[in-house]
Amino acid sequence: MPGSRSRSRYVPDQGLTTRMVTTMFLIGLLYVVFVGVLLAVVRGAWPIIVVIAGCLFIAQFWFSDRIAAYSMGAREVTPAQAPELHGAVDRICALADMQKPRVAIADSDVPNAFATGRNERTALVCATTGLLRRLEPEELEGVLAHELSHVAHRDVVVMTIASFLGVLAGVMTRIGLWGGLSRAGSRDTNTAIAMLVIPLVSAVVYAVSFLLTRLLSRYRELSADRAAALLTGRPSALASALTKVTGQMARIPTEDLRKAEPYNAFWFAPAFSSKESLSRLLSSHPTLEQRLDQLGRISTQLGRP
Repeated sequence: MPGSRSRSRYVPDQGLTTRMVTTMFLIGLLYVVFVGVLLAVVRGAWPIIVVIAGCLFIAQFWFSDRIAAYSMGAREVTPAQAPELHGAVDRICALADMQKPRVAIADSDVPNAFATGRNERTALVCATTGLLRRLEPEELEGVLAHELSHVAHRDVVVMTIASFLGVLAGVMTRIGLWGGLSRAGSRDTNTAIAMLVIPLVSAVVYAVSFLLTRLLSRYRELSADRAAALLTGRPSALASALTKVTGQMARIPTEDLRKAEPYNAFWFAPAFSSKESLSRLLSSHPTLEQRLDQLGRISTQLGRP
């Protein structure tokens, strides 16, 4: 029975698993050090720091997928409302032997797709109206197979947790400074030290966690491309979709790209509002050339043109 197995037919990626475990270990270590420094520097605020950190982590883990989907305008649709999209998802799920996720559409001309969810039971896959309008059926299936591989490999939840520390660093800085400044209401030596140490440590934590998640994100995208190509047996269709989506981005109004850019880590292909954008240098995705080169090698391995 489809969806009854604990593992799908997506090709396992030991490299992705190793990188996810390593990233989570380093992020966790960074988290412990960060909270420890805050507790040492701002002793009077430690109860608030512990409570807020715990609440933020729970909220990030349980609600981040819903918040992301809402922020990107995802609207869940039924098979009657979007028969072609549901049909494509059904075919991929049958190939992968995995539980069908919720299906959504985002009303945006930016041609893209994303998947969220802690596991297969809570997963949601979304395609924009711009993507549905531009892609052929085989290309769309390639994109959906890519997105569902993120769910099958559980890298969506890993990225959600990994990105949490960057958010926490900023919030904890405000709490720490507030605790230090409110203590005794005076600018003593300890308060002055806290005002210097906390922002510095927070900046370092944010920078390290950002780089770790970007490195993992670029690998997970290549892994998803590979898994999708092998599952569908049509790497050329995925390559065609990538080329088409990336090429069409240049025709999208800058205002729409700016709205999509903050969510690049979720998208099938990144949206950049300008060629000089800093996010190009620190992209969550590998370059188009890297992705096409990998798909070309897979085509050769499969004996496909």
